[in-house]
Amino acid sequence: MDLFLSFIANTGYLLADYRHLIMIVVGSIFVYLGVAKKYEPLLLVPIGFGILVGNVPFFKGFGIGIYEDNSVLHYLYFGVTTGLYPSIVFLGLGAMTDFGSLLARPVLMMLGAAAQMGIFFTLLSALALGFLPEEAASIAIIGGADGPTSIFLTAKLAPHLIGPIAIAAYSYMALIPVIQPPIMRLLTTREERRIRMPDMREVSKREKLIFPVVGVLLCCFLAPTALPLLGMLFFGNFLKECGVTDRLAHTARTAIIDTATILLGLTVGCSTQGDVFLTAKSVGIFILGSIAFSIATASGIIFAKIMNLFLKVKINPLLGAAGVSAVPGSAREVHLMGQHADPTNYLLMDAMACNSSGVIGSAICAGILWSFMLV
Repeated sequence: MDLFLSFIANTGYLLADYRHLIMIVVGSIFVYLGVAKKYEPLLLVPIGFGILVGNVPFFKGFGIGIYEDNSVLHYLYFGVTTGLYPSIVFLGLGAMTDFGSLLARPVLMMLGAAAQMGIFFTLLSALALGFLPEEAASIAIIGGADGPTSIFLTAKLAPHLIGPIAIAAYSYMALIPVIQPPIMRLLTTREERRIRMPDMREVSKREKLIFPVVGVLLCCFLAPTALPLLGMLFFGNFLKECGVTDRLAHTARTAIIDTATILLGLTVGCSTQGDVFLTAKSVGIFILGSIAFSIATASGIIFAKIMNLFLKVKINPLLGAAGVSAVPGSAREVHLMGQHADPTNYLLMDAMACNSSGVIGSAICAGILWSFMLV
């Protein structure tokens, strides 16, 4: 009888407290949004299920949990804490990205840079709220709306915040259809949303081949600490464009990025163990993250309107919202918003140019922030 009672006492049913139950509800919502609403299912389903796995209560000391040495989850989490998975994701991202639209209309790079304003606003806000400089820098990068970059920088500067920052970054990426449209409608008129972009010029194969080589040198000479991300991004793109490594490029943009995404999402979800995740800091990070993402969206739109004061050929200010690096969600949302105002208006390729420049911009910002913290 004593043995039976001891067994019952060690089950998850008796070990669970309200924090585990709250996180299980959160995980269930993530899975629901990914499966039923199809909000970024490739991100929300692994993370949501990881939250469920990570919040099954267990008797500590048996090497089961993600924070216990020598557990399976702890070994898988190694790819997060070292920044390995984000670098691999960037390799796959480079292998599937066509920078042709960016090369055809390089002026749109400025919108990718303008949308990074949310990062620096959030940095100052987090410092004002009492976060340590390393923590504030990690929280600020959420404003770039780039999950892998957020995880990479946090792993280097404030590894104890990886869970809440990763969850916040991916949550806002998944909620783009909810967050961005009201801001776009608020800051633009119907006439502005109907502005058509001129046809793009044809980009040669040679330009596409030279771009990743020049890009990695220019960007990484500026911010060498961004090398693990941008080096992999441009390398993946070179595999795609050089024309002699199709098998490698195909593997990078399918099996490799899929494997990294699965392990990244699952282990980040598991890291949200209720007894260590639910803190006042986590709540503050979620609030600051939502503000950062909103400011990034607004900054891009407002900057596009300022550019129109000086340009002879006006650009559609909606494109500024695609300056965040949530690829391709924000570009798709900009395109849909433009088509809602004029069903014959086609903004997707221009929005992708802003989106891809946002990826590069947020990685450079992460490198710069990391460099400042090393001083």
